[in-house]
Amino acid sequence: MKLRYLLLAFLLSLCPLVFAQNDMQHMSTPQPAPSEAQKSFTELKTLAGSWHGQVTVNPPMKDMGETSMEVSMRVTSRGNALVHEMKEAGKSDDPTKNDHPLTMFYLDNDHLTLVHYCDAGNRPRMVARTSPDGKTVEFDFLDISGNTKYGHMQHAVFTVVDSNHHIEDWTFLMPGDKPVHARMDLVRAQ
Repeated sequence: MKLRYLLLAFLLSLCPLVFAQNDMQHMSTPQPAPSEAQKSFTELKTLAGSWHGQVTVNPPMKDMGETSMEVSMRVTSRGNALVHEMKEAGKSDDPTKNDHPLTMFYLDNDHLTLVHYCDAGNRPRMVARTSPDGKTVEFDFLDISGNTKYGHMQHAVFTVVDSNHHIEDWTFLMPGDKPVHARMDLVRAQ
């Protein structure tokens, strides 16, 4: 019986060595370099926070001059998704009365993807490409779910100027494929 206790004590004393060796093996295993999609997603996640600024619409639309916008971005799902919400400044948060689109960014295999839950009642999906400097992420239309009767979002570009300033360019295709561009010049809310 005493021999069993000695053997058990000896084996238990080896456990920290086994785990330490296992940890060292994992530490010494080189991690693959992040893909361009991962780098872009990491860059976009730095935009988490509250933003405000002017939006300019081109061509100008009736009832849409230069308007002040509020954007909220937050990282969620253990870092696997970025939520982007926008609304006109000073308008209520009631989505039944005011535009309040939501966009989700996530990695899909080796592609940075966004799904835009549009006030037009559809969900376009776009895939990113990154600029050589890594500060601009451009999203190209992939496909869409839902009704396109009122048009749909077709293209988006995010440019990180610095940690407190970024620019968003959105292109919406009206019925008849007429593009409307909205440029939001946003600064971090203090």
